[in-house]
Amino acid sequence: MKIKPFHTERFFAAHEFTAPYILCASDCESLSVDELLQLARTSWESLGHLRLGYTESQGAPALRERVADLYASVGADRVIGLGAPEEGIFVTMHALLAPGDEAVVLTPCYDSLVNVVEHLGCRVARWRLVEAKEPPEGPGGWRLDLEALERLVTPRTKLVIVNFPHNPTGYLPSRDEWRAIVRIVERAGAWLFSDEMYRGLEYDPAARLPSGCDLYERAITLAGLSKTYGLPGLRVGWLALQDRPLRDRIVGWKDYTTICASAPSEALAQVALGVGDVLAERNRCIVQDNLALAEPFFARWRALFRWNRPQAGSVALVGLRERSAREFSANLVAGSGVLLLPSTGLGWGDGHVRFGFGRLNFPEGLERLDRYLAGATR
Repeated sequence: MKIKPFHTERFFAAHEFTAPYILCASDCESLSVDELLQLARTSWESLGHLRLGYTESQGAPALRERVADLYASVGADRVIGLGAPEEGIFVTMHALLAPGDEAVVLTPCYDSLVNVVEHLGCRVARWRLVEAKEPPEGPGGWRLDLEALERLVTPRTKLVIVNFPHNPTGYLPSRDEWRAIVRIVERAGAWLFSDEMYRGLEYDPAARLPSGCDLYERAITLAGLSKTYGLPGLRVGWLALQDRPLRDRIVGWKDYTTICASAPSEALAQVALGVGDVLAERNRCIVQDNLALAEPFFARWRALFRWNRPQAGSVALVGLRERSAREFSANLVAGSGVLLLPSTGLGWGDGHVRFGFGRLNFPEGLERLDRYLAGATR
């Protein structure tokens, strides 16, 4: 049984390591190992005792303890270490779902949040974010349609999948909206899969939402080091949940994927989480600085772009006025070396592109885009 192509990953595979200006990256600025160790005031010598054998399938106990400290209702025994965050989507869907089950998925979204569910023979109802109409005096925005969610979630619903802060729009619900989502899921007795890869990148720390696994006993939280902490090369992620039988089923599926994680990655992940607040604050500052540059850029090019400023996270989904996102992105990278991700791979038509604000070279990429557009419109 074939699975759909993973358009986002195939797109980056084709361009990420050749295009000089990646203006759509979802991750934040990475560090070298030396920089991480210096920040944590440790050294390679302190890691020299590490043995390069198999690790525990559920994850290193010390790392799971550090992860559990991020949550109020989940202990280390209910944390599952992953060989990569993507693995968490794959093994959870296989542990939870069977052909004919019904799932509701917030869209647009990262491809696998829909594709894996459909591959398992499930019926998927797409809960679409609403893009507000642009008022004359300024930008519009994104919003949730909670009434639509009420209609989509029925007693037959097995799973609801959400992602906050949201990739690709940068939307962040209010606490009241978040609790309303949980109540709707709870009334149906469904499971909630909460992708929280960007949690910690709220521009207002007071707006940070409680984790899904702390609000609902049938919630599964996905998180990791790739986005907020800027360490995608470690490939470390985790699941946090309260339900022990589901934990056991997920670990059983993990036996068929990675079995266990990389020992050096787990050791460096422990170091990273020890300075996690510093890493997150560093990346929030980078995002904020880049957003300050983006505002006047989008004001200048309002005839081309429809700018909806994100509320959290490192990405935004920007509308194109009367242009094909796929054609625009292809011409842009060929003509200027600037890469933007078209919305076609995110299941959101052909009228938007994703921008990423988490990298230090964003100003150079934005300047290159500005020059390209100026030349193209002469």
